Amino acid sequence: MVRERQILACSGVLNPPEDFPPERVGVQIWQAMRLTGVPRPRMCLIATAVGDSREYIDHWYARAGSFGDADLSHLELFVRPNVADVRAHLLAQDVIFVSGGSVVNLLAVWRAHRLDAILRECWEAGVVLAGQSAGSLCWHLGGVTDSFGDDLGAVDNGLGLLPFSNGVHDDLGDQPRRRRFRELVGKGDLPSGYATEDGVALHYVGTRLHEVLGVLPDRHAWFVESDGAGQHREKVLPARHWLP
Repeated sequence: MVRERQILACSGVLNPPEDFPPERVGVQIWQAMRLTGVPRPRMCLIATAVGDSREYIDHWYARAGSFGDADLSHLELFVRPNVADVRAHLLAQDVIFVSGGSVVNLLAVWRAHRLDAILRECWEAGVVLAGQSAGSLCWHLGGVTDSFGDDLGAVDNGLGLLPFSNGVHDDLGDQPRRRRFRELVGKGDLPSGYATEDGVALHYVGTRLHEVLGVLPDRHAWFVESDGAGQHREKVLPARHWLP
């Protein structure tokens, strides 16, 4: 059976309201599982963006395991791969989920290990690619990142599976992400693309945005493009609320 190419590009739930159950903070993991259509999906975490933090990996296993039956694994690249055949392991998955962290470091390490080509092959084979923050930016042409510092810079060497730029955490106020993403798109430093607010995900089928999915109320995605005169235009894209 030929599987569709799917990507779930998420802004993680970083700032949930007080009445949001803590056990649902990782609910976008569940969304990625459900996109497979498999009763017991095989799901692999790649946490390169946090340097394969043992604490992060352990926390992810606990969180992912709370959302139903799945065969869970992870791929470490520090200090060397923890599986004998990285390509075979990733191609055997139903979902690959990428952590947040430094997208700049992630892309550099992936290319050194030839993961860029392997992940493209996984996508073309119908493995659902998913992730939050850095794990959202990486599938696009580029976006805004704090990998270089809180003043926020552009990363323009994403894997490019999706022909758009990407802005994450678009509504969080600790950094000027909303403004910087729109500035860079308006000036042409980044191509047109999609921004997501806290708890919102972009579900792509092929290279087309199929649906916007949300886990928090009143959060949205935005399509942002240059107006050709150095400024931007934007369109709000309401999210469908999707929880277990």
